[in-house]
Amino acid sequence: MSMSKQLALGFIMPEKATLESYVPADNIQAITDMSACARGTGEPFIYLWGAEQTGKTHLLQAATQLATEAGRSALYIPLDQARQFSPTIFDDLEQMDLVCLDGIEQIANLADWEQALFHLFNRIREQHHSLLVSASCSPLNLPIKLPDLASRMSWGLCYQLQALNDQEKVVALTSDAARRGLELSEETAHYILRHAQRDMGSLRKLIEGLDQASLEAQRRLTIPFVKAFLQQRTISNSGD
Repeated sequence: MSMSKQLALGFIMPEKATLESYVPADNIQAITDMSACARGTGEPFIYLWGAEQTGKTHLLQAATQLATEAGRSALYIPLDQARQFSPTIFDDLEQMDLVCLDGIEQIANLADWEQALFHLFNRIREQHHSLLVSASCSPLNLPIKLPDLASRMSWGLCYQLQALNDQEKVVALTSDAARRGLELSEETAHYILRHAQRDMGSLRKLIEGLDQASLEAQRRLTIPFVKAFLQQRTISNSGD
Protein backbone atom coordinates (compact mmCIF):
# COMPACT_ATOMS: atom_id res chain seq x y z
CA MET A 1 0.00 0.00 0.00
CA SER A 2 1.47 3.35 -0.99
CA MET A 3 1.94 6.09 1.58
CA SER A 4 -0.12 8.43 -0.60
CA LYS A 5 -3.07 6.01 -0.46
CA GLN A 6 -2.71 5.71 3.31
CA LEU A 7 -2.74 9.49 3.74
CA ALA A 8 -5.66 9.86 1.33
CA LEU A 9 -7.76 7.53 3.45
CA GLY A 10 -6.98 9.63 6.50
CA PHE A 11 -6.10 6.78 8.85
CA ILE A 12 -3.46 8.69 10.76
CA MET A 13 -2.65 7.01 14.05
CA PRO A 14 -2.24 9.23 17.15
CA GLU A 15 1.35 9.31 18.41
CA LYS A 16 0.20 9.31 22.05
CA ALA A 17 -0.90 5.67 21.89
CA THR A 18 2.00 3.75 23.42
CA LEU A 19 2.32 0.68 25.59
CA GLU A 20 3.90 2.84 28.28
CA SER A 21 0.63 4.78 28.62
CA TYR A 22 -1.46 1.62 28.98
CA VAL A 23 -1.99 0.12 32.45
CA PRO A 24 -1.81 -3.66 31.88
CA ALA A 25 -3.76 -4.80 34.96
CA ASP A 26 -5.02 -8.33 34.16
CA ASN A 27 -4.03 -8.04 30.49
CA ILE A 28 -0.30 -8.67 30.84
CA GLN A 29 -0.20 -11.85 28.75
CA ALA A 30 -2.23 -10.26 25.97
CA ILE A 31 0.14 -7.29 25.87
CA THR A 32 3.21 -9.54 25.91
CA ASP A 33 2.00 -11.59 22.95
CA MET A 34 0.72 -8.53 21.11
CA SER A 35 4.13 -6.88 21.47
CA ALA A 36 5.86 -9.96 20.04
CA CYS A 37 3.40 -10.01 17.15
CA ALA A 38 4.07 -6.34 16.42
CA ARG A 39 7.82 -6.97 16.35
CA GLY A 40 7.36 -10.00 14.10
CA THR A 41 8.68 -12.52 16.63
CA GLY A 42 5.47 -14.05 17.94
CA GLU A 43 2.12 -15.44 16.85
CA PRO A 44 1.23 -13.76 13.51
CA PHE A 45 -2.52 -13.47 14.23
CA ILE A 46 -4.07 -12.15 17.44
CA TYR A 47 -7.73 -11.40 18.15
CA LEU A 48 -8.44 -8.92 20.99
CA TRP A 49 -11.96 -8.41 22.25
CA GLY A 50 -13.75 -6.73 25.10
CA ALA A 51 -16.25 -4.12 26.17
CA GLU A 52 -15.85 -0.40 25.53
CA GLN A 53 -13.03 1.33 27.40
CA THR A 54 -10.92 -1.81 27.76
CA GLY A 55 -8.24 -0.27 25.53
CA LYS A 56 -8.66 -2.19 22.28
CA THR A 57 -8.06 0.84 20.08
CA HIS A 58 -5.19 2.04 22.26
CA LEU A 59 -3.41 -1.32 22.02
CA LEU A 60 -3.78 -1.63 18.25
CA GLN A 61 -2.47 1.89 17.79
CA ALA A 62 0.39 1.15 20.19
CA ALA A 63 1.21 -2.03 18.27
CA THR A 64 1.41 0.01 15.07
CA GLN A 65 3.87 2.38 16.74
CA LEU A 66 5.88 -0.51 18.15
CA ALA A 67 6.17 -2.22 14.77
CA THR A 68 7.32 1.03 13.16
CA GLU A 69 9.95 1.51 15.85
CA ALA A 70 11.16 -2.03 15.13
CA GLY A 71 11.65 -1.12 11.48
CA ARG A 72 8.54 -2.87 10.20
CA SER A 73 5.89 -1.36 7.94
CA ALA A 74 2.55 -1.14 9.76
CA LEU A 75 -0.93 0.23 9.20
CA TYR A 76 -3.83 0.86 11.59
CA ILE A 77 -7.37 0.92 10.14
CA PRO A 78 -10.47 1.81 12.21
CA LEU A 79 -13.19 -0.12 10.43
CA ASP A 80 -15.99 2.16 11.58
CA GLN A 81 -14.37 4.79 9.35
CA ALA A 82 -13.25 2.35 6.65
CA ARG A 83 -16.87 1.55 5.80
CA GLN A 84 -17.09 5.00 4.23
CA PHE A 85 -14.87 3.58 1.51
CA SER A 86 -14.82 0.38 -0.55
CA PRO A 87 -13.50 -3.07 0.45
CA THR A 88 -10.82 -2.42 -2.15
CA ILE A 89 -8.89 -0.57 0.58
CA PHE A 90 -7.77 -4.06 1.63
CA ASP A 91 -6.04 -4.53 -1.72
CA ASP A 92 -2.26 -5.02 -1.39
CA LEU A 93 -2.29 -4.70 2.41
CA GLU A 94 -0.45 -8.02 2.61
CA GLN A 95 2.63 -6.04 1.62
CA MET A 96 2.62 -4.48 5.10
CA ASP A 97 4.53 -6.30 7.82
CA LEU A 98 1.70 -5.62 10.27
CA VAL A 99 -1.96 -4.78 9.67
CA CYS A 100 -4.17 -3.72 12.60
CA LEU A 101 -7.94 -3.81 11.99
CA ASP A 102 -9.95 -2.15 14.75
CA GLY A 103 -13.61 -3.16 15.22
CA ILE A 104 -14.17 -6.02 12.79
CA GLU A 105 -17.77 -6.34 13.97
CA GLN A 106 -18.32 -3.21 11.87
CA ILE A 107 -18.10 -5.23 8.65
CA ALA A 108 -20.02 -8.32 9.81
CA ASN A 109 -23.02 -9.15 7.64
CA LEU A 110 -21.57 -7.12 4.76
CA ALA A 111 -20.85 -9.77 2.14
CA ASP A 112 -18.36 -7.78 0.06
CA TRP A 113 -16.39 -6.71 3.13
CA GLU A 114 -16.39 -10.24 4.56
CA GLN A 115 -15.04 -11.62 1.29
CA ALA A 116 -12.36 -8.93 1.16
CA LEU A 117 -11.25 -9.62 4.73
CA PHE A 118 -11.18 -13.38 4.08
CA HIS A 119 -8.88 -12.95 1.10
CA LEU A 120 -6.70 -10.43 2.96
CA PHE A 121 -6.31 -12.87 5.85
CA ASN A 122 -5.12 -15.57 3.44
CA ARG A 123 -2.71 -13.27 1.62
CA ILE A 124 -1.17 -12.06 4.89
CA ARG A 125 -0.56 -15.67 5.97
CA GLU A 126 1.00 -16.50 2.61
CA GLN A 127 3.38 -13.57 3.03
CA HIS A 128 4.20 -14.64 6.63
CA HIS A 129 3.21 -11.20 7.86
CA SER A 130 1.19 -10.23 10.95
CA LEU A 131 -2.45 -9.34 11.59
CA LEU A 132 -3.99 -7.87 14.75
CA VAL A 133 -7.75 -7.45 14.99
CA SER A 134 -10.11 -6.18 17.66
CA ALA A 135 -13.82 -6.70 18.20
CA SER A 136 -16.50 -6.05 20.79
CA CYS A 137 -17.24 -9.77 21.13
CA SER A 138 -15.51 -13.15 21.02
CA PRO A 139 -14.92 -14.93 17.69
CA LEU A 140 -17.72 -17.36 18.56
CA ASN A 141 -20.21 -14.49 18.89
CA LEU A 142 -19.03 -12.48 15.92
CA PRO A 143 -22.01 -12.20 13.51
CA ILE A 144 -20.03 -13.10 10.39
CA LYS A 145 -21.97 -14.97 7.71
CA LEU A 146 -19.03 -16.26 5.63
CA PRO A 147 -18.16 -19.62 7.26
CA ASP A 148 -14.54 -19.67 6.08
CA LEU A 149 -13.92 -16.20 7.52
CA ALA A 150 -15.66 -17.07 10.78
CA SER A 151 -13.39 -20.10 11.21
CA ARG A 152 -10.26 -18.06 10.53
CA MET A 153 -11.17 -15.59 13.26
CA SER A 154 -10.69 -18.48 15.71
CA TRP A 155 -7.13 -19.17 14.53
CA GLY A 156 -4.14 -17.80 16.40
CA LEU A 157 -4.36 -16.27 19.86
CA CYS A 158 -7.51 -14.77 21.36
CA TYR A 159 -7.66 -12.55 24.44
CA GLN A 160 -10.55 -10.90 26.24
CA LEU A 161 -9.36 -7.56 27.61
CA GLN A 162 -10.36 -6.77 31.18
CA ALA A 163 -11.44 -3.33 32.35
CA LEU A 164 -9.50 -1.50 35.06
CA ASN A 165 -10.73 -1.47 38.64
CA ASP A 166 -10.71 1.77 40.64
CA GLN A 167 -7.20 1.36 42.05
CA GLU A 168 -5.84 0.59 38.59
CA LYS A 169 -7.58 3.71 37.26
CA VAL A 170 -5.81 5.71 39.97
CA VAL A 171 -2.50 4.27 38.76
CA ALA A 172 -3.43 5.16 35.18
CA LEU A 173 -4.35 8.73 36.14
CA THR A 174 -1.22 9.38 38.20
CA SER A 175 0.99 7.83 35.49
CA ASP A 176 -0.68 9.89 32.77
CA ALA A 177 -0.19 13.04 34.83
CA ALA A 178 3.47 12.16 35.50
CA ARG A 179 4.15 11.76 31.78
CA ARG A 180 2.93 15.34 31.40
CA GLY A 181 5.23 16.54 34.15
CA LEU A 182 2.38 16.88 36.65
CA GLU A 183 2.18 15.61 40.21
CA LEU A 184 -1.19 14.01 40.95
CA SER A 185 -1.60 12.54 44.41
CA GLU A 186 -3.63 9.37 44.98
CA GLU A 187 -6.03 11.39 47.13
CA THR A 188 -6.69 13.81 44.27
CA ALA A 189 -6.99 10.94 41.79
CA HIS A 190 -9.63 9.28 43.98
CA TYR A 191 -11.47 12.61 44.14
CA ILE A 192 -11.51 12.73 40.35
CA LEU A 193 -12.96 9.22 40.20
CA ARG A 194 -15.75 10.22 42.57
CA HIS A 195 -16.69 13.41 40.73
CA ALA A 196 -15.99 12.86 37.02
CA GLN A 197 -16.97 10.43 34.30
CA ARG A 198 -15.25 7.18 35.13
CA ASP A 199 -14.44 5.72 31.72
CA MET A 200 -10.75 5.92 30.80
CA GLY A 201 -11.34 7.89 27.62
CA SER A 202 -13.05 10.68 29.56
CA LEU A 203 -10.50 10.51 32.37
CA ARG A 204 -7.56 10.89 29.98
CA LYS A 205 -9.24 13.90 28.37
CA LEU A 206 -9.78 15.35 31.84
CA ILE A 207 -6.08 15.03 32.66
CA GLU A 208 -5.28 16.75 29.37
CA GLY A 209 -7.60 19.61 30.30
CA LEU A 210 -6.15 19.84 33.82
CA ASP A 211 -2.65 19.95 32.34
CA GLN A 212 -3.53 23.03 30.29
CA ALA A 213 -5.45 24.67 33.12
CA SER A 214 -2.68 24.14 35.67
CA LEU A 215 -0.12 25.53 33.23
CA GLU A 216 -2.19 28.67 32.64
CA ALA A 217 -2.92 29.18 36.34
CA GLN A 218 0.51 28.05 37.53
CA ARG A 219 -1.23 25.85 40.07
CA ARG A 220 -0.66 22.31 41.30
CA LEU A 221 -3.30 19.58 40.90
CA THR A 222 -4.77 19.84 44.38
CA ILE A 223 -8.31 18.81 45.24
CA PRO A 224 -9.50 22.47 45.48
CA PHE A 225 -8.02 23.21 42.05
CA VAL A 226 -9.57 20.09 40.48
CA LYS A 227 -12.92 20.88 42.15
CA ALA A 228 -12.91 24.41 40.73
CA PHE A 229 -11.93 23.09 37.29
CA LEU A 230 -14.76 20.54 37.26
CA GLN A 231 -17.29 23.16 38.42
CA GLN A 232 -16.18 25.60 35.71
CA ARG A 233 -16.37 22.87 33.08
CA THR A 234 -19.91 21.99 34.19
CA ILE A 235 -20.94 25.64 33.91
CA SER A 236 -19.35 25.93 30.46
CA ASN A 237 -21.02 22.75 29.22
CA SER A 238 -24.43 23.78 30.51
CA GLY A 239 -24.10 27.07 28.63
CA ASP A 240 -23.44 25.38 25.28
